[in-house]
Amino acid sequence: MNFEGLDPGLAEYAPAMHSSLDPVLDAHLNPSLLQNVELDPEGVALEALPVQESVHIMEGVYSELHSVVAEVGVPVSVSHFDLHEEMLWVGSHGGHATSFFGPTLERYSSFQVNGSDDIRQIHSLENGILFLTKNNLKYMARGGLIIFDYLLDETEDMHSLLLTDSSTLLVGGLQNHILEIDLNTVQETQKYAVETPGVTIMRQTNRFFFCGHTSGKVSLRDLRTFKMEHEFDAFSGSLSDFDVHGNLLATCGFSSRLTGLACDRFLKVYDLRMMRAITPLQVHVDPAFLRFIPTYTSRLAIISQSGQCQFCEPTGLANPADIFHVNPVGPLLMTFDVSASKQALAFGDSEGCVHLWTDSPEPSFNPYSRETEFALPCLVDSLPPLDWSQDLLPLSLIPVPLTTDTLLSDWPAANSAPAPRRAPPVDAEILRTMKKVGFIGYAPNPRTRLRNQIPYRLKESDSEFDSFSQVTESPIGREEEPHLHMVSKKYRKVTIKYSKLGLEDFDFKHYNKTLFAGLEPHIPNAYCNCMIQVLYFLEPVRCLIQNHLCQKEFCLACELGFLFHMLDLSRGDPCQGSNFLRAFRTIPEASALGLILADSDEASGKGNLARLIQRWNCFILTQLHQDLQELEVPQAYRGAGGSSFCSSGDSVIGQLFSCEMENCSLCRCGSETVRASSTLLFTLSYPEDKTGKNCDFAQVLKRSICLEQNTQAWCDNCEKYQPTIQTRNIRHLPDILVINCEVNSLKEADFWRMQAEVAFKMAIKKHSGEISKKKEFALADWKELGSPEGMLMCPSIEELKNVWLPFSIQMKMTKNKGLDVCNWTDGDEMQWGPARAEEEHGVYVYDLMATVVHILDSRTGGSLVAHIKVGETYHQRKEGVTHQQWYLFNDFLIEPIDKHEAVQFDMNWKVPAILYYIKRNLNSKYNLNIKNPIEASVLLAEASLARKQRKTHTTFIPLMLNEMPQVGDLVGLDAEFVTLNEEEAELRSDGTKSTIKPSQMSVARITCVRGQGPNEGIPFIDDYISTQEQVVDYLTQYSGIKPGDLDAKISSKHLTTLKSTYLKLRFLIDIGVKFVGHGLQKDFRVINLMVPKDQVLDTVYLFHMPRKRMISLRFLAWYFLDLKIQGETHDSIEDARTALQLYRKYLELSKNGTEPESFHKVLKGLYEKGRKMDWKVPEPEGQTSPKNAAVFSSVLAL
Repeated sequence: MNFEGLDPGLAEYAPAMHSSLDPVLDAHLNPSLLQNVELDPEGVALEALPVQESVHIMEGVYSELHSVVAEVGVPVSVSHFDLHEEMLWVGSHGGHATSFFGPTLERYSSFQVNGSDDIRQIHSLENGILFLTKNNLKYMARGGLIIFDYLLDETEDMHSLLLTDSSTLLVGGLQNHILEIDLNTVQETQKYAVETPGVTIMRQTNRFFFCGHTSGKVSLRDLRTFKMEHEFDAFSGSLSDFDVHGNLLATCGFSSRLTGLACDRFLKVYDLRMMRAITPLQVHVDPAFLRFIPTYTSRLAIISQSGQCQFCEPTGLANPADIFHVNPVGPLLMTFDVSASKQALAFGDSEGCVHLWTDSPEPSFNPYSRETEFALPCLVDSLPPLDWSQDLLPLSLIPVPLTTDTLLSDWPAANSAPAPRRAPPVDAEILRTMKKVGFIGYAPNPRTRLRNQIPYRLKESDSEFDSFSQVTESPIGREEEPHLHMVSKKYRKVTIKYSKLGLEDFDFKHYNKTLFAGLEPHIPNAYCNCMIQVLYFLEPVRCLIQNHLCQKEFCLACELGFLFHMLDLSRGDPCQGSNFLRAFRTIPEASALGLILADSDEASGKGNLARLIQRWNCFILTQLHQDLQELEVPQAYRGAGGSSFCSSGDSVIGQLFSCEMENCSLCRCGSETVRASSTLLFTLSYPEDKTGKNCDFAQVLKRSICLEQNTQAWCDNCEKYQPTIQTRNIRHLPDILVINCEVNSLKEADFWRMQAEVAFKMAIKKHSGEISKKKEFALADWKELGSPEGMLMCPSIEELKNVWLPFSIQMKMTKNKGLDVCNWTDGDEMQWGPARAEEEHGVYVYDLMATVVHILDSRTGGSLVAHIKVGETYHQRKEGVTHQQWYLFNDFLIEPIDKHEAVQFDMNWKVPAILYYIKRNLNSKYNLNIKNPIEASVLLAEASLARKQRKTHTTFIPLMLNEMPQVGDLVGLDAEFVTLNEEEAELRSDGTKSTIKPSQMSVARITCVRGQGPNEGIPFIDDYISTQEQVVDYLTQYSGIKPGDLDAKISSKHLTTLKSTYLKLRFLIDIGVKFVGHGLQKDFRVINLMVPKDQVLDTVYLFHMPRKRMISLRFLAWYFLDLKIQGETHDSIEDARTALQLYRKYLELSKNGTEPESFHKVLKGLYEKGRKMDWKVPEPEGQTSPKNAAVFSSVLAL
């Protein structure tokens, strides 16, 4: 703040008066301060001055809560609310700093910062406090210890500092430059010259640095270069204060008059969007300080030195009724600050008194403050009792007197024996990755322990340490070491081991021996794989999604339908959701909810996967509900009609998942408000009383659905926010009940663990009561009871452990809008009537269909897996049998499990996240027929997205109606790709390269050529795919794609969306055409298509001998067709046409596949020639075509 124009009486406070480090009573002390204040003989105040211990605070209105004396008689120069803890810092003109804790302003610490200069600005950091004086910057701990002391030049006169990031500081003053200081090295790193000297105030937004000058100007500077971008000439005299919020800049200051400087009662307000002044704001006080206090509105607080404070809107009119008065002990207010939470205001006056004004009786200074560390009490006067069971408790806490007698601990040597500490076992990860050279082993450091430090373990805890300290990360390459594993092998995070051939030689069948398809985990944000599988195995959802098709480029419902179609076609091969996740990353709501994980966070497991998947669950249901409500017939994809599930204007997601609710708010004034709403899922709300008493899951579920809570809400009758009782009643039960478990802390985990223990004891008691009382029963004999040889068919003891969740629940709507919920088993009769009359009585049975669990694994950061009860229809399609079975889905690992595993949750490593219950006989209510919404019209001509594309640049001729492909027609296909993310690899200790994560590719060009007819070889699709993601490598040498080809603004190609081209290929696959190409497996993988093997004719495998290398298309074209292709770059039209000609040559040489032996001789000649040529095509001046060579002549003679 600029002190020019303030009360001249302040000049009496000369620095020489406060040269002593200990505060003394000032000569100008107001006598009213001495009332009720005890002074020591030297005149120093012993206690802070309390004022009005019990003050009534009205909610929402600022009122004085406390006042204390920081330093008697010494003016307060600066005040600052701590940004990390609940503290208020105050600096004085004598260079003394004092901190107060909490809203009661209890003195926390007090120390001298500077012996002569006043403290001009305070800023709080995580580890300490920055103090700025005239030519000194000091960083001190909150207790007063000095961290560093940086002396500036003696000629400097600093007034302001600004923290630009966690380690960079700007310091400005009355000179013509601003210093940049690095807090890590405590050195000056930059000196920025300023055109207008005298920078006394600095602020920062996401657009500019703002510098306030003593000349009355405010300059706006670039964040990177600090160059001045704009300047406002606010006042003709001097600038007093300014603040920035949003697009508004508000200033106050002094104007030049004939008699000198006068305080200007007009606030100058500037619009930062148009960089011009708007209507000045006239106020009714003399403004010396101002701050934006944005709560419900962007209001301004304007403070005068005499203690008047006025609130007003920066673009409105000031009302005299909005003025309140601060009662300073001294004549002037010297400083003003606002807490980060906007709940507290601090004023410091010229007599050393600090006033705290708040808008609530118990304010908090920060939204999230950490706990403050207080000094430990003296331990000598009151000795605490020692707990001998604590190993780390220092026995020196109790002083022992000096004695010459024998101590009790002086054991005779005969009664003691040395017990050396045994060496800890070698880390299992080191043994697994060790490479031996001779008798020496080398392994990378897993960094699980500190260097040269071994944790001390007691003998009785060694076994526990051995069991749980090492948990392996993946079942790949692991040996069975049960004593090292807490997480069961099939639940561990699975990873793909990449070789030189990529994924071609990876054995996915080892992890999935079923015919269901897994999902690959290496794609960004593939943590949702388990939830995709859950939605797929909901039969109504699967059919509904596959019937949907719309014109939106990025529609999650469409992409999910395409992915479900791939899962339908797969016969055990894994699929990948790359196109779905690509569309998912473009949804703004997903990014706003924090569902888009960075690659580093996903790999290290920093994100809380349980919370993440529960938010994703809510997001995907909401997004699908919105996507499916738009049922108009799309224009871009002709023939895609609405779903057959529901009428127009409704969503089947709403019919399946939506639950109609009635929310009632009862104010304490008696006013009641009832609103109708709907929800797609419920969140479990656990009881406050978490004792060991039995609490059924049905009771907790009922409490969560019919929720009752006390909260602040707006009351129209009272016209303000009031405590209200909010209750929720259910009107209609959903067909699919979705539950987020919300086990996000130890309290919820302990509740599940406790209830599982209670349920285990009750189950044992129940089943043991069924056994004949004549037979004595022991717990060890339990397994015999579950066997056919046993007396009764009872579950084993292992099946009853860690089980609290029921497989079925029964729900009933009562006449008074209530809800009854109870656990239900197949052997029980329905509590409220027979099952056949459930619709009439409003009684429904819900069966558990899926559970999604969070696997806690410290070595890998954890993972998400799903237990899913796969229905009869899925087994009928895949295996031709009709039964139901529970499966574990862990990315591409799929394994059948016992049903009890789906409800067993060992809270040490297996935590429930999401539950899906479905209404019994659900499928009979819906039409489960799938009608392919893609029609032949997608192959017809369409407009290009490129603005500069002309007909002269067209490289293809679209199909006519009489050329539509039929079953078995040939189509030549080739695709080109660009790289979005580079490959991540590491070098092993033996020098070999290991791929950690493959490069992420995106399709950039797709070409299809006619395979028969008069126009054979002429392309009918040549689409360049527009992408919104950043391309790191266009691979121009191999793809022919150049920068700009995929940009709609400058491209001259036929540019389309990926979805448009995808639909064309899907139609060709569905119609039954056969694709001819070279390396089609990779092409279809990147495009994210699943093509039946009998529809793929790949020349890579047609001209390949077992256990031999794959041959390039370039060499095959030169050898068999006398063509030299791919000279400077690749062209997909040329490659697709060449693949078609090679297929014709294959049919010619193999006599349509009827003479495999003769064709084998052709391949032998091909490989002999390739080895001689080193698989390189000769240059034009080199060797001639092999057609004239003797080898090729003999081949043709065959």
